[in-house]
Amino acid sequence: MKPSRSYRERVYGRYVEAAAMEVAPQTIAGLAPRVPYLERLVKTYFPARHDAAILDLGCGHGALVHVARGLGYTNIGGVDGSPSQVAAAKRLGIEGVQHGDMFEFARMLPDASLDAAISFDVIEHLDREELFAFTDEIVRALRPGGRWIIHVPNGASPFGGAVLYGDLTHEIAFTPESITQLALSSGFSQVDCDEDAPVVHGAKSFARSIAWKAIRACLRFYLRAETGAVSQPILTQNFLAILTK
Repeated sequence: MKPSRSYRERVYGRYVEAAAMEVAPQTIAGLAPRVPYLERLVKTYFPARHDAAILDLGCGHGALVHVARGLGYTNIGGVDGSPSQVAAAKRLGIEGVQHGDMFEFARMLPDASLDAAISFDVIEHLDREELFAFTDEIVRALRPGGRWIIHVPNGASPFGGAVLYGDLTHEIAFTPESITQLALSSGFSQVDCDEDAPVVHGAKSFARSIAWKAIRACLRFYLRAETGAVSQPILTQNFLAILTK
């Protein structure tokens, strides 16, 4: 199922150039601020085997592909529909990033050919019909026990709207509950969701982490006072979901 909305072609065609903030750095050294976060993601959620078959669908300029390869993953690649993102990957010297429609690419994957698929800041760009069609292709392409690693805007966050409406091509935000609906109705057997909390890698990030924990405690107290619920909601602006087949 291929997206047909013309505004997408206009925005994606100049996704790097038309962004209000820098999307892709000018040099590989410019990825440094993101490396601690991406390294934690790889170490925490990627398959243990370094030769696992992993595909990043909607990989942008390939930052995650680059970091994963640096950590020893030898069978990872990415595809992105934005020519400017793929050009940025080439400029940065990141190999394994190719231009293509991720819907068509997913449809061409052999059954049970992947150990993991990644959609980092991707599925919020799809409408619901596209989302379920794309999910079906991911389920088909994953091996039993394979996982789909997803990063999405959090509709339950007090500032989730800033992420949802920060890109003209965003269609939907998610919550752990809605991701679970998607997963369990599509053939996944397990869903694990995690906060997109600050990663400690220095004094400033340590201070941010402490401040965030204090703010989160206040927000959770507010929710418990209002609803009486004792659950621990995810409140970061984005969150991670790990869907296991």
